[in-house]
Amino acid sequence: MIDPRVAPVQAAKIAVAVTFATNGIAFAGWLARAPAVRNDLGLSPAGLGLLLLCLSGAAVLAIPLAGPLVQRFGAARAVLTGSMSVVLGLIVLGTGTALGSVPIAGAGLVLLGAGNSLWDVAMNVEGATVERRVARTLMPRFHAAFSLGTVGGAGLSALAAYLEVSVTIQVCATALLAAAIMLFTVRRFLPAETIPAGSHPGGRVRDAWREPRTLLIGVIMLGFGFTEGAANDWLAISLVDGYHATETVGAIGFGFFVTAMTVGRLFGGSAIERWGRVAALRVTAISALFGLLLVVSGLGIPVVLIGALLWGAGASLGFPVGMSAAADDPLRAAIRVSVAGSIGYGAFLAGPPLIGLLAEHFGILRALFLVVVAIGLGLIGSGAARPLQAATNGIAPTGPPSDSDGSDKA
Repeated sequence: MIDPRVAPVQAAKIAVAVTFATNGIAFAGWLARAPAVRNDLGLSPAGLGLLLLCLSGAAVLAIPLAGPLVQRFGAARAVLTGSMSVVLGLIVLGTGTALGSVPIAGAGLVLLGAGNSLWDVAMNVEGATVERRVARTLMPRFHAAFSLGTVGGAGLSALAAYLEVSVTIQVCATALLAAAIMLFTVRRFLPAETIPAGSHPGGRVRDAWREPRTLLIGVIMLGFGFTEGAANDWLAISLVDGYHATETVGAIGFGFFVTAMTVGRLFGGSAIERWGRVAALRVTAISALFGLLLVVSGLGIPVVLIGALLWGAGASLGFPVGMSAAADDPLRAAIRVSVAGSIGYGAFLAGPPLIGLLAEHFGILRALFLVVVAIGLGLIGSGAARPLQAATNGIAPTGPPSDSDGSDKA
């Protein structure tokens, strides 16, 4: 007989994983077809970078608002609202692509970016709640579910490209699938955690912006977010433009990246529990660096695919570790996740136009050298990921003890 106290937590654990996976499907369902979107809209590399700025700009502007909204309305309502905005954004993007209208496509990306920020913060806060309830490092696995979703989305994109299915049909079908899943899944989320008498729930956003640890966690997320986002936005295009590969090969290369990222996140939790967050971040940063150098080496598509695997493994843990670290104290989880996420999403704001402009003048492969700077930022901030010693409401923060006993010290 299942313990009635355990069953809701297990149901929420599955629901959070499904939520991350659905977000990944929606995310990769159009990004792997970025070359087709670019061609249908008649954009140059710099023009595509500016179009992607609609997505990243909306995401960055919306994410500071996400924490207070999650705190006020709860993770379930916030996830549902954000996911429906993403669904609408995909439909508008598909419409704009079909009409060859850059403004309409841009409007769709604004809806997609803003909705995804709310969806992202809320599902990470819910994931941290489940993580605390089971007293295990689960955040990398939840992000692995996201990566599995992106693998599925990339696979469907590659198949759609091979069958010459239009981007419009593909993204609209993806939107309807995401809507159907999320309307059911959020019902399994946990109730909000009880706040002890006399505690201040969540604090103020401006206070979190003054916390050195929260800001450094944001730097970790900025560095690894740029490392991940550069591959998401430009890896497929680098194969098409830099190596003269077909669109199908570009989608396969992106699939290699997200597959490696998925494997890294599936096994990353065990590595973190054994060696600590900081050591895991440093090892993955080195893997990302080697992978990036192989991708830009110009040695051929087989070498690029190996590089995509190393790059994906290297990008796997930065964001989930950052989210988990920001949510160590459940009382301030939503606010701190939104503040750290605001810094982290700066990578998605600056990355697409910067790389696009550099690609316009120097070529896409040379432009990707900018990712080296991002990897350095991830290394600089890695020490801030050590778990808090105690939470203010009596719930022990998550994280392996090895991060606090000196084993991660250089």
